[in-house]
Amino acid sequence: MLLLLSLAPLLLSATESLMIPSNLDSGICPLGQFPCGNLSVCLPQLLHCNGHKDCANGADEENCVDNSGWPKLFDTIQSARGNRKMQDEETHECMLDIYPEPCECWRRMVNCSSQGLHSVPPVSSNVTALNLKDNKIKTLHDGIFSRYQDLEKLLLQNNELHDISRLAFSGLFKLKMLFLSQNRIRSLKAGVFKDLRSLEWLILDNNQVSKIVPGTFSGLESLYFLDMLNNSIREIPRNSICEEMPHLNWLDLEGNQMQTIHSSVFQECITVLSLRRNNIRKIRKGALSQMNKLVDLDLSMNQIVELSPSLFTNLRDLQQLNISFNPLQHIQPNQFDLLSNLQSLNMEDIEIPNIHNRMFSSLVNLSHIYFKKFQYCSYAPHVRSCKPNSDGISSFENLLANILLRVFVWVMACVTCFGNLFVICMRSFIVTENCQHTMSIKSLCCADCLMGFYLFCLGAFDIKFQGEYNKHAQAWMESWECKLVGSLAMLSSEVSVMMLTYMTLEKYLCIVFPFSHFRAGRGQTLCTLTAIWGLGFFITVIPFFSYDTFGNFYGRNGVCFPLQSDSTEKYGARGYSVSIFLGLNLLAFVTIVFSYSSMFYSIHKTGAKTAERSVLSREVTIAKRFFFIVFTDALCWIPIFLLKAVSLTEAEIPGTITSWIVIFILPINSALNPILYTLTTSSFQEKLKQCLQSKRQESSKSFTLVSIQMNTV
Repeated sequence: MLLLLSLAPLLLSATESLMIPSNLDSGICPLGQFPCGNLSVCLPQLLHCNGHKDCANGADEENCVDNSGWPKLFDTIQSARGNRKMQDEETHECMLDIYPEPCECWRRMVNCSSQGLHSVPPVSSNVTALNLKDNKIKTLHDGIFSRYQDLEKLLLQNNELHDISRLAFSGLFKLKMLFLSQNRIRSLKAGVFKDLRSLEWLILDNNQVSKIVPGTFSGLESLYFLDMLNNSIREIPRNSICEEMPHLNWLDLEGNQMQTIHSSVFQECITVLSLRRNNIRKIRKGALSQMNKLVDLDLSMNQIVELSPSLFTNLRDLQQLNISFNPLQHIQPNQFDLLSNLQSLNMEDIEIPNIHNRMFSSLVNLSHIYFKKFQYCSYAPHVRSCKPNSDGISSFENLLANILLRVFVWVMACVTCFGNLFVICMRSFIVTENCQHTMSIKSLCCADCLMGFYLFCLGAFDIKFQGEYNKHAQAWMESWECKLVGSLAMLSSEVSVMMLTYMTLEKYLCIVFPFSHFRAGRGQTLCTLTAIWGLGFFITVIPFFSYDTFGNFYGRNGVCFPLQSDSTEKYGARGYSVSIFLGLNLLAFVTIVFSYSSMFYSIHKTGAKTAERSVLSREVTIAKRFFFIVFTDALCWIPIFLLKAVSLTEAEIPGTITSWIVIFILPINSALNPILYTLTTSSFQEKLKQCLQSKRQESSKSFTLVSIQMNTV
C-alpha cells in the first residue's frame, strides 16, 4: 500500500489513459477458439490459461493474470516510479533539532513506532513525516499538531485512539497522508478534517465508526483515497460524498454493516467502489446511476437476492464487476448489456438456472469470467479465460478429471461385475443344502452387479464426451441417462446394505440363539428378498416424484450420485439424503457391527468350556473372518457418513474427494462381497472341490470306457 501511496498524484491522469483491449483477436479463429499469439493456430477456450502450455510458443498461458480495473492502473503508474525512487535515495542525515531520544531521524522524518508512547512527543516544527504507529496514544487534543505546518505524512495506526477532538488536525494544510487504522475510534466529529485541504490518502480501517454525519469530510478537497474497511457503518449520508470530497476516486467500505444502498448516495467522482462483506440486501433503483466514471465495482459477499434490471445502466466505463457470493436467485438476460467495456466479471458461487449465451454476448471486451460451475463456461465461448476449469470430479475435457479415475473406473467395474457374475453362476451349478442362503447370496450379487454396471456407464460416457465434456456437461447432468445411472447406483447401494443386514441378523439368531426355532424357509426368504428389493426400488424413485421438492437429485455432479450437500440443495433433497445415508445406512452399519461382535462373543463363550486346541484355532479363524467383514463395511461406509455429515455444515468439500469416494470407496463392498461371502467360505470351497472331483471322475470313467471300446474293436 505504501508503494501506491507514493504514486498518488499520478492516479487521475493514468485513469484517462487506460486502454481497453479487444478480445476478438482479429476474427481469425471461430467462436470458442483463440489464436496462439502470432501463429495461425487456434485452440479452444478450455486449453487457454489452464496451467499447461498447449501452443508451441506458449502464448496460450500468456496474459492470463486478471489485472482489470485498478490493478491495471497501478501497473501503468509503475513506470513513473523511477524518478521518485532516485529522490528517496538521498542522504539520511537528520535535519531536525528536536526529536525524542529513542526515536530515529533521517532528513526531516521521525520514526517513533513501537516506543510505548502515551502522547504525541515534541519534535522540530519543520518535520515532514511523523511515524507514531504501534504506541499507546489514546486521545488527540485540540491543536496538538498545529505547529507542524510542513507535515506531509502522519502515521497513527495501531494505537489506542478513541477520541479525536474537532481541532486536533488544525493547521496541517500540507498533510497528504493520514493513517488512523486499527484504533478504537467510534465517531468522527463534523469538520474534524477541515484544514486538511491537501490530504490525498485517509486510512480509517479497522475502527469502530458506526455513523458518518454530514460535514465529517468537509474540507478534504484533494482527497482521492478513503479507506473505511472493517468499521460498523450502517448508512452513508446522501449527496455528501462528492460534495465534500470532489476529487475522491477510491472509496473502500468493505466489512461494514450496510443493508440498503439508497439512490443518489454515490456520485460521479468515484472510480473504484468496494462494498464487499457488508449485509446489503437491496440496492435501490438509481443507486449507481450517477457513477458514470466507475471503473471497478465490488458487491461480493453480501445478501443481495435480486439485481434491478437497470442497475448498471450508466456504468459504461466499468471494467471490473464482482457480484460473487451473493444469494442471487435470478439474473436478467439483459443484465450486462450496457457494460460494453467490461473486462472482468466475477459470479462465483452464484447458481444461474436461466443461464444462456444471450447474457454475455454483448460483453465483447470481456477477457476473464468466473463462475460457480465450470459447465457455465460453455455459455461464454468468446471469453478467453473462464474459471473454474474443473469441479474436482469433471474438467473441461473429461467427465472424470483425473487419469487414474478414468482408468480405475473400468478396473473396478470389471472386478465388481465379473466377480459377482462368477458367484451367481457357480451358486447356480453347485447344489447346497441351505438353498435359502444361496438365494440371499445370489440376490446380493445381483445388487452388486448393478454397481458394476453403473461404473461401466460412467466409463462409457467419459469416453463419449472425451475432449469436449464441457459442451455437454449441463445437458448430461439434466439428462434421463444421468438420472437412470444415478438411480441404479442408489438401488445397488441400498439393496446391498439391506441384504447384508438381513443376512447378518439371520446368522446372528442362529449362532446367539441356537435353540430357537427361527429357521427361514424358502417362502419366507423369497418374501423377505422381494420386500428388500421393493423397498430399495421405492427409495430410489422417491426423488422423481416432485422436482420442486428434490430438484435434480441425481444430476448435481458429473457422476450422478447425490453424496454432497451445499447451500443450493433443496430442503426436501437434503432431508431425504440425510435419512438414507445418516439414517438407514448408519443404522444398518451399527446393527452389523453389534451382531458380529455378539456372535464372536457367543462362540468364544461356548468354546471356553472346552480345552481343545482345535476350538481355539477355530475361534481365531472366525475372528479373522468377522474382522474382515466388519472392516470392509467400515472402509466403505464410514467415509460416506463423514462426507455427508461434513457437507451438511456447508463446508467447502473438494469435488475430488467425491469422485474418489464414488469410484474407489462406494464399490468396495460390491467388489469384495463375492470373496467374503462365497469364495473364501469353507462350505463353498468344499462343494467346489467335490464338484471338480466329480467332474474329474466322470471324465476318467468316460476315458476308460472309450479305451475299452477301442481295445475291443
